[in-house]
Amino acid sequence: MSLRSTTRRWGAVAKFLHWTTALLIIGNGIFGLLHDLASTPMQKISWLALHKSIGLTVLALLLLRLLWRLADRKPADEPAPRWQQRAAHAVHGLLYLLIAALPLSGWWFNSVTGKPLQFFKLFNLPALAAANPDLRHLSHSIHENLFWFLVLVLVLHVGGALKHHLLDRDDTLLRMLPFRRLRSDSPSQGERR
Repeated sequence: MSLRSTTRRWGAVAKFLHWTTALLIIGNGIFGLLHDLASTPMQKISWLALHKSIGLTVLALLLLRLLWRLADRKPADEPAPRWQQRAAHAVHGLLYLLIAALPLSGWWFNSVTGKPLQFFKLFNLPALAAANPDLRHLSHSIHENLFWFLVLVLVLHVGGALKHHLLDRDDTLLRMLPFRRLRSDSPSQGERR
């Protein structure tokens, strides 16, 4: 598998960044929803610190991904009606926007509460805003609503990929999956005999 993308498939670096980001977002979203189940206040603080550090990691991976996209080519779109291609591009753009907005809103929420923001206990990050208890509820609400909007857009993204795979039977999903051959790479039934 090539590190760089080709006109037909995504490369290993793009796949790694895509799937690592996806797993971190899903895991951290679940983790964020469940942190209230911590058995002690100290455990809750530890879980929240981990949640914040994972969110910052997602933001860093997004920046790497955007830089990689500038240097890497993008596979050509699979043939589809123009409206479907436009919808897919809109969903991808919205995903990038939300993947940036979600950790930034969490960083802002942390800032207005006046708490320090550490990255895996290695170093502190500066506050994005001054401490302001009046904005605590609003900033938390924005962060949480952005998460649910991201979930909705992810459902559209995954649904589109599955539609391409199961109904259209094209290579859209396969070219992002690691270690999978494209359907168009397989010999046709007549060539196998």
